[in-house]
Amino acid sequence: MTETTKKIDKAYIDSLRRDIVFSDTLRGQPLTFHATWGLFSPRAVDDGSRLLLEHVEVNEGDDCLDVGCGYGVLGLTLARLAPRGSTCLVDKDFVAVDYSARNARVNGIDNCEAFLSNGFSAVGERRFDLIVSNLPAKVGKEMLYLYLYDALTHLRPGGRFYVVTISGLRRFIERGFKEVFGNYDKVKQGKDYTVALAVREESTRFTA
Repeated sequence: MTETTKKIDKAYIDSLRRDIVFSDTLRGQPLTFHATWGLFSPRAVDDGSRLLLEHVEVNEGDDCLDVGCGYGVLGLTLARLAPRGSTCLVDKDFVAVDYSARNARVNGIDNCEAFLSNGFSAVGERRFDLIVSNLPAKVGKEMLYLYLYDALTHLRPGGRFYVVTISGLRRFIERGFKEVFGNYDKVKQGKDYTVALAVREESTRFTA
């Protein structure tokens, strides 16, 4: 390897360590995101998250939760759309949580917090009006069922749980929502992704 090649390689490696920074407008909200390699879709908002945000209903006073927040695309948009509520962003990856918190500061969003949680494990007794998740396809049905049951227990009566998944999981989500929540609404099915909604009905009583 020549000295020139060594210099080029070092410059390339150094560039990979720098933050990836981009801006986008989501639901009319201009946002700037810092991300890094190793996080999901670090160079641009992924199509699944964008589809969910286009169809989620948010009220100004909603308390919101973003499960598996990554660097904050869903949660920070919800925090902007629900300025009279508070939003929690959780992820099991400390790098994702760090970038979500940083992006909240970059965008001047102070009605949210980001913290480590394996699914809902660190959420405690908090209850929400709206929970969203871009559900990963490869976590397995056991973890997906935990997400559904935990979402039910952390929603207030009338609360909504929106998920976006690859369309290949839509039948599983339909069965799971009907089993756990007793209802299911296919909000939007695109070419690659499907957005689904379940509501915690007033009469729902959870038993472990």
